[in-house]
Amino acid sequence: MNWTAVLSRAATSLAALSLAASTPALAKSPLEPAAAAKPRSQCFWTRQVNSFASDDDSIVNVRVGVKDVYQMEMFGRCTDVDWNNSIALVSRGGSQICTGMDAEIISPSPIGPQRCPVSKIRKLTPDEIKALPKHARP
Repeated sequence: MNWTAVLSRAATSLAALSLAASTPALAKSPLEPAAAAKPRSQCFWTRQVNSFASDDDSIVNVRVGVKDVYQMEMFGRCTDVDWNNSIALVSRGGSQICTGMDAEIISPSPIGPQRCPVSKIRKLTPDEIKALPKHARP
């Protein structure tokens, strides 16, 4: 085999590889409609939080602004968060909270402040807010 044939095959392979690499970018993925239907994360500023309520020691509901309520699920138990009159909501890396990894709840306790990392946050719909028990509605 001579060098011309080797170079010709290499050039053909390179062209085919380039075409194959660019094709997925141009084609529509079957998952694309589902991704488009997925709601974007809804963020809020910590300074917009007005009140909180908790029904147990693993979920805290916070009122943001006048009508929005976000439900925060902790990684583990946050002892006595459902009995406290106040909590602190701390944002990691800025003052905006978009995901559970962005937030931490600080709950007072007899032995000092307890830091409770948040695992999940979701905005409740108006129907979900109405369905909350009175003591769990901020």
